[in-house]
Amino acid sequence: MTHALIVIDMQNDFCPGGALAVTGGNDIVMGINTLMDDFRSVILTQDWHPRGHASFASSHPGADPMTVIDMPYGPQVLWPDHCIQGTFGSDFHGHLRTDADLIIRKGYNPAIDSYSAFFENDHRTPTGLEGYLRTRGIERLTMVGLALDFCVNYSAVDAALLGFDVTVRTDLSRAIDADGSLDAAIAGMRDAGVALSA
Repeated sequence: MTHALIVIDMQNDFCPGGALAVTGGNDIVMGINTLMDDFRSVILTQDWHPRGHASFASSHPGADPMTVIDMPYGPQVLWPDHCIQGTFGSDFHGHLRTDADLIIRKGYNPAIDSYSAFFENDHRTPTGLEGYLRTRGIERLTMVGLALDFCVNYSAVDAALLGFDVTVRTDLSRAIDADGSLDAAIAGMRDAGVALSA
């Protein structure tokens, strides 16, 4: 029970046809479902934004999606409206298994984004996932999902900095890869001590 699988943001809006679609995002669903059988502990994360979230370009008049602005907590990519609470886009992909131990929602604070499963983007406000893992005695984490260069990356780096043994399955993750974000994420994960496995 010391090893958990964390499935990051396998939601409709991040899959083809969604508001913030990641190329090939739906191609990894069945592989993730199969991988779940290898773990006694499975945790799903879910992006869960209120309408008008501060990370949406539509909340900043004249701003285009995918531009970066400075927020009180640091640089913030402005995204298309996505994963709005209670909408089809925020739902898990229809073929994803959801028989997990825990579903942790993030990004619900309207003033701050949350890429990581462990902290909001101020890198200080916890989601509670660390405490859950510690109380269950889980020390090793394998991560898969969307998007490799954002939420998977931030989650993996934070987990490694918190002292967990972390592996990211790149074959069961897909990236946005905007302006070199994938290469930067791979380098950052390796620097943090995250193992990358295909």
